[in-house]
Amino acid sequence: MILDLLSTNSGSHLLRREGELRIIGSCLAVEWPEAVKEYCRGLCLSTCPERDHINVIALKVASILARVDVRRISVLTVDGSPHCLQLHHSVEEAVRISGRELEVEHAVLQKGRVIQVSGRAVKFARYLSRVENLLRGCGESDSDR
Repeated sequence: MILDLLSTNSGSHLLRREGELRIIGSCLAVEWPEAVKEYCRGLCLSTCPERDHINVIALKVASILARVDVRRISVLTVDGSPHCLQLHHSVEEAVRISGRELEVEHAVLQKGRVIQVSGRAVKFARYLSRVENLLRGCGESDSDR
C-alpha cells in the first residue's frame, strides 16, 4: 500500500504496525512500478520535494518519529534528480531533530536497479566543495561529466 506522506496521520495505526518507515519519491510508482512493488512490501509513504518543501517533509517525518516506535527508515528515490536528493536530506534532518538512534537506509533507482547509498554519501552531497575535491582526486575533468 502506498500512501501520501503529508496526508497520513503522524500517529496512524498503519504506521504503528510496521516498525519501519519506507519513503519513496512519488514519481517512482509511475516510472518504475515493478521496483516499487518489490520495495514497498507492506506500507510505503510517498512524497515529492519538487512539489512539497523539504522543511515540510522533514517536519512530517520528525512528527512521525515523535509518535511512532520506528526502528528503521528506508528511502528510495530516482538517481540524479536534484529534487529527490532533497528527500534523503530531509529524512536525515528529521532523524537528527528527533534525537533518536535508528537505522536509516538510503537507496536510489538507476535504470530500474536499486542501488544502496551510504548516509555518508548523502551527507557529502550537501557539500559541493568536498565533492569537487573528490572529483579532482580521481582525475575527472569537465569533459567527463
